[in-house]
Amino acid sequence: MHVSTALRGRLAACAVAWAAACLAPGAAAQPAPSDPLPPDVESALARAKLPREALSVLVVDADAPRRAPRLAYRAQVPVNPASVMKLVTTFSALDQLGPAFTWNTPVYVEGALQGGTLQGNVYIQGQGDPKLVMERLWLMLRRLQGQGVQAIAGDIVLDRSAFSVPAHDPARFDGEPLRPYNAAPDALLLNYQAIAMTFVPDSAAGLARVIYDPPLAGVRLQPTVPLAAPGTACGDWRTGLRAELADPARIAFQGVFPAACGERAWSVAPAQPAGFAARAVEGMWRELGGRLAGQVRDGRVPAGLQPAFSVASPPLAEVVRDINKYSNNVMTQQVFLTLGLQKAGAGSFEGAREALRLWWRQRFGEAELPVVDNGAGLSRDARISAQALARMLQAAWASPVMPELLASLPITGVDGTLRRSQSRAVGSAHLKTGSLRDVSAIAGYVHAASGRRYVLVAIANHPNAAAARPALDALIDWTARDGP
Repeated sequence: MHVSTALRGRLAACAVAWAAACLAPGAAAQPAPSDPLPPDVESALARAKLPREALSVLVVDADAPRRAPRLAYRAQVPVNPASVMKLVTTFSALDQLGPAFTWNTPVYVEGALQGGTLQGNVYIQGQGDPKLVMERLWLMLRRLQGQGVQAIAGDIVLDRSAFSVPAHDPARFDGEPLRPYNAAPDALLLNYQAIAMTFVPDSAAGLARVIYDPPLAGVRLQPTVPLAAPGTACGDWRTGLRAELADPARIAFQGVFPAACGERAWSVAPAQPAGFAARAVEGMWRELGGRLAGQVRDGRVPAGLQPAFSVASPPLAEVVRDINKYSNNVMTQQVFLTLGLQKAGAGSFEGAREALRLWWRQRFGEAELPVVDNGAGLSRDARISAQALARMLQAAWASPVMPELLASLPITGVDGTLRRSQSRAVGSAHLKTGSLRDVSAIAGYVHAASGRRYVLVAIANHPNAAAARPALDALIDWTARDGP
């Protein structure tokens, strides 16, 4: 194919400009012209009635940062990335803390043990473990019993002082306080601060049994729900239950459950988040046969008291996989606050933001510093450009923690938040997704037909951004085809 001297000059200039942006992070980014979008993407946007200006896109070689982009469209514009911001938090954590980093939750015993009764208090000191789920709480309390403690004459004291976070209104973001994604981080986060309800239909008995995890002390839990009339389709079974969840001391249902649904699970946030940890610890302790004369309350571990034992979390690499595969907001915020605690000496959002700012400057310089807000992307204020995110993903591809980050990302048509992807590139892309009412986004890596690996970042910001999904799928397919 004949290429004019002038065109060769323009292409060379574009490549030099891109290399300068990638390799000289301290330099200010220069505006670059946008490429035309692929025809399939244009068509998908037109069908969705979305303007092309709603989209920011960058497609670049994962391992060739000097090479000019395959596609760049509004790549330098800071936009709201929704949950793809989790890539910044998780790569930063892997890079700074290491894939094998773990959280330890120490347990302290104060007082003498007499005939199986502890004449004092038990202290559980939260250190930010993102995955202190019901099973691990059970093991912790069983271990306490294994040390001979069957009854506690004093209190169980929960020390949550490792994190300093402002008061949280779970309804503030979108008016959905009972959705688990709105849960607040906590130094002693138990079961993602969520109640898991499992409905098991029994057609012979005409009811569905309800299993609640974790068990909650002081909460009246309706044990069964009537089954719907035979032949009722599963449909919107949650609405059909007519759940009453607003009372902190009671969970009830006024509706019915269709047997056609089979066994189903539903997770909700507690009506009174501040008291959830205490109810869960006491409920689990009593379910294990433990006795408690006092109460479960917040407090501090006394100075000088040594832990009886400590419970370790899964490694950071496993936590990051849960975060990115399933876009878990509260786990991300736990990791974010841990960065502040470990790197800036403060388990606060400001400490976490400072730790991430320092890391970004060391890695990429002052240019295109992201606005991370809470680190999870559940924010109206978070901002990053497609170019900045792509540069970070190129750096991640060249880093020692690349395998852990890549393995954490959903795979198109296979698992996580991309399990139902309509992309034809099934199994060929590892991409983090992001969704808010006005944001749809994907970012990660695409393995193309040529064998090359590309970084793809595509973010739509628009009141009708949910309609951009077919356009994002078309971008995945175009990237995987290595051609127009």
